[in-house]
Amino acid sequence: MSRVISIKERKARDREAVISLTQQLVRIPSVYRPGEKGGNEEKVALFVADYLKKLGIEVHVEEVEPGRPNVIGIIDSGKQGKTLLFEGHTDVVTEGDRSAWKYDPFDAEIVNGRMYGRGTNDTKGNLSCMITAVHSLLQDKEDFSGKIILCIPCDEEGMMIGIKHFIQRGWADGVDGAIICEPEENQVCITQKGAMRVVIHVHGKMAHGAIPLSGINPNTRMAKLICELERLEAREKERLGNHPMLGWPSITPTIIKSPVHGDAQINVVPDQCMTTLDIRTVPGQDHQQLREEIQEIFNRLEKEDPFFKADFEVIKDRPWTLTDKENPLVQSVAKAVKDVLGKEPIYNGVPGATDGTFLHLAGIPIVTIGAGDREIPHHINEYVDVEELAETTEIYRTAALNFLRDE
Repeated sequence: MSRVISIKERKARDREAVISLTQQLVRIPSVYRPGEKGGNEEKVALFVADYLKKLGIEVHVEEVEPGRPNVIGIIDSGKQGKTLLFEGHTDVVTEGDRSAWKYDPFDAEIVNGRMYGRGTNDTKGNLSCMITAVHSLLQDKEDFSGKIILCIPCDEEGMMIGIKHFIQRGWADGVDGAIICEPEENQVCITQKGAMRVVIHVHGKMAHGAIPLSGINPNTRMAKLICELERLEAREKERLGNHPMLGWPSITPTIIKSPVHGDAQINVVPDQCMTTLDIRTVPGQDHQQLREEIQEIFNRLEKEDPFFKADFEVIKDRPWTLTDKENPLVQSVAKAVKDVLGKEPIYNGVPGATDGTFLHLAGIPIVTIGAGDREIPHHINEYVDVEELAETTEIYRTAALNFLRDE
């Protein structure tokens, strides 16, 4: 007969496992670089798939694009009940200038209780937490009903093609709640900002800089347009206020290019000017209404200036999300945080968008929570505290049992 281990022994076992797994994942670079043979997410995804198989978990590997697979793990209790999904992506952003790192970005070195490396924080550490938490349940033969799905997609840092493919293939059908495993200092994040990415072109007519009236200057017209967008942002801030979890809504011009094609020359009036907008929205904003208000600005400027000619295209549109505090998933996670950390949970929001946006659109309640300083993702010398990895593993484990044992 096998010996039943104590809670202290189990936590020590899981701590060692999550640290080891995080190091193994970080040491497999998975920065998406188009055209790189054998690179991108494939190597780390196949490692994860093999790791899960060795734990006795049902595994599916689906190629989204060449060299960019999703990994899906299924743990079925064999008893009717709810389905809980954990989501953590395999890709990481570029390490940038390696010489600027104090520690090798793909060595996962631990110094004074912190593990350094690209992905330690966002989000291979949390991917390791969710895998270790489920492994812990299996090792201890914990009793629960329903299913756990491990969603491990590619391309979260890009166009999120992995999670879209996961949903299109039907894997999200019947899921009752999803825990999005991202670095949030183990705060219970129940809302996240929406995002609209907009490309604007203002059209003009080339002319000699000495004879500007013989042309049409798109730059001065773009300047007026940007000022109008700034006023729209101010009106939205006044209307909505400072959201307690997400902060202010924003309309931010990020790229300005003139001319759009060809070389710029100081004595030439360009024929076109382009800008991009990164619009971040909060609950209470309607994206279609924002589109219409932007179009109204264009219409007004056209009436004021017969030479104003411009167009815009929304190239990305992700709505804000909000999950009610009373939702069973939120309650399960909040109780786990309180039990594990011994203090009341902090509720917060995610300032950016995650793969959870698309799960929300699929009708699934989502909570975002995980180890790691919220401001460290994508930084040089990215790190995570190893004790926080252990705490997050325990939170995920406890939250799963809370959710899947709740009738």
